[in-house]
Amino acid sequence: MNAIRILKNRSDIGAGTRGSDMGIDALEIAAINSGHDFFNRHPFIDIPTHNETVYDKVKNTTAKRINFVAAQCERLKLATKQALKEGFFPLILSGDHSSALGSLAGIKSAFPEKTLGVVWIDAHADLHTPFSSPSGNVHGMPLAAALGHDNADQKINNVSHETIADWQQMKNMGSVSPILKPEHLIYFGVRDTEAQEDAIIERCGIRNYGVHEMRHRSFEICIAEALEQLSEVDMIYITFDVDALDCDLISHGTGTPVSKGFDVDEVVRIIKGIQTTEKVVALEVCEINPLLDHKGNRMAEAAFEVLETLFL
Repeated sequence: MNAIRILKNRSDIGAGTRGSDMGIDALEIAAINSGHDFFNRHPFIDIPTHNETVYDKVKNTTAKRINFVAAQCERLKLATKQALKEGFFPLILSGDHSSALGSLAGIKSAFPEKTLGVVWIDAHADLHTPFSSPSGNVHGMPLAAALGHDNADQKINNVSHETIADWQQMKNMGSVSPILKPEHLIYFGVRDTEAQEDAIIERCGIRNYGVHEMRHRSFEICIAEALEQLSEVDMIYITFDVDALDCDLISHGTGTPVSKGFDVDEVVRIIKGIQTTEKVVALEVCEINPLLDHKGNRMAEAAFEVLETLFL
């Protein structure tokens, strides 16, 4: 693996609950408290944010602050692309998950001729659009944008022309559109979806390896199947939303905690299994919210345990 460059993306404007902008600092504290100098070992970039917009009145309820989220994704896209072009492995630490579109666009912009595969470790499918979202939170939309889906047949919202223009910008953020094909997307741990997302999953045949299935059939078998499905892609991006972890076992220190998830060792097994392909070009960790952590800094500590095992 190439040398790591850490991209610190403290944006949380795509989430419904504030606080994930502090997740990176919580990770650094977890590293310090465990006696490791991880964050001193690697070069890093602090990406500017639009977090001040949380004080603005929300006028667009179908895709809240989507114009600022789009701008943040563009920033992360450029930082990711630059890191890859300079020969680094981007370790992307983000606040909320909406910025994952920027990571995906950056990878695709760096290597437009290569085929991208995505491993999405998450409790949620993140396949909503401004037309289908019940909440209007854009952190539930990055994969729909990457896949180029509007999900118009599941429409529940009347969307303004301005929002449609911002949504088009997000869908076209990569060097090509769509950035990703559904057969090159694999979920691990998704267990909290809504009907609008289920419609896309069923229509596109997107594979989800649930926690129970992996424990029942074995991680080795499920990971081997996933690798077979991704055998034709040239590069793989892994994103780890910490709500993939079991909130009752680990912590509620994330914006949308969900029970019956993975433990830390299981997430490590998944990522290490995908790394055996030697095609992984970037890893993202997101949605740590220390303000919601009822166990001190436990969620950040759990996330750092994953990083520690993978990179130290």
